[in-house]
Amino acid sequence: MVGERPTIADVAREAGVSKGLVSFALNDRPGVSAETKTRILAVAKDLGFSPSLRARSLSSDRAFALGLVIARDPEIISGDPFFPAFIAGVESALAPVGQALVLSMVGDEASEITTYRQLASHARVDGVILSDLRRADPRIALVQSLGLKAVTLGHPDIPSALPAVSLDDGPGIQSAVAHLVELGHRRIAHVSGPSRMLHGSRRSASFAQALAGLDLQPGPIVETDYSAADGARATRDLLALADRPTAIVYANDPMAIAGLGIAQRAGFTVPGDLSITGFDGSEVGQYIHPALTTVTTEAQAWGRQAAEALLRVIAGETVDDIELTPATLVIRESSARPGTATIRSAM
Repeated sequence: MVGERPTIADVAREAGVSKGLVSFALNDRPGVSAETKTRILAVAKDLGFSPSLRARSLSSDRAFALGLVIARDPEIISGDPFFPAFIAGVESALAPVGQALVLSMVGDEASEITTYRQLASHARVDGVILSDLRRADPRIALVQSLGLKAVTLGHPDIPSALPAVSLDDGPGIQSAVAHLVELGHRRIAHVSGPSRMLHGSRRSASFAQALAGLDLQPGPIVETDYSAADGARATRDLLALADRPTAIVYANDPMAIAGLGIAQRAGFTVPGDLSITGFDGSEVGQYIHPALTTVTTEAQAWGRQAAEALLRVIAGETVDDIELTPATLVIRESSARPGTATIRSAM
């Protein structure tokens, strides 16, 4: 019938070969001459034929899908622009090659482990991207025991045979500190992410090392869950100190934006009374007032390269660790020389 989706039988008939040979050609399996394969692919293209994901899976024992399991409170994820950009990068690598992303968001690490087991037992994915690495991360051994191909975002702190796709955020944090010190700040605080996550602890360590390298006393570090609400709480605590900081380095942009709002509501001017820097370089940061000085990371490129690396691992290639362009500081309006605090309203 006119308008019906072309089938593998249609391709076989037009190419003058068997359906089995068409299947072999479409799935790049041996046993098809180069000339015949070229003819089959040309016919398939002319007919507008593309095999269904289910058919491809059945014929090749592949899921044609990658998994990403995120163990964070969904409310935190919904307010963090990093993951949408990262996922967009993953999809940009998968869509052109007919692959899918299976995304699971769970509330805790126990549920995360269960989800990996379910993905493996039901053969729903061919491999997974391990994000938010933790100390002595048990997922490294888990995915290997489950037979799941995997790549990690960042380098684990334990031996790992999995390729790592890493972005060094240390230089960005150190640049933020150096920028604030050059402006004249000496009382600088850090609002960090969870210390159980390696990127949270590494950013805190980079902050402390930057101060020490500039012969400054350690500044206060307040740990959070990465949410804007917890960033707001940390900001209130820091501004209530008798010897309050004149600048705060935040571990992500949502917390920095929340902190900016808290400071202004409390009567502080930003950056006159308090300088603020963020992390991740979210687009909204350049449109708030004052525009946010932030450490920018290429989240979309990170997602794309992580997906491409995992596809290569699944295809049987040996993939070395991949180091992306380090995070860099973008200076905008939320950082300036320290001024005199003027508190016009109670906190």
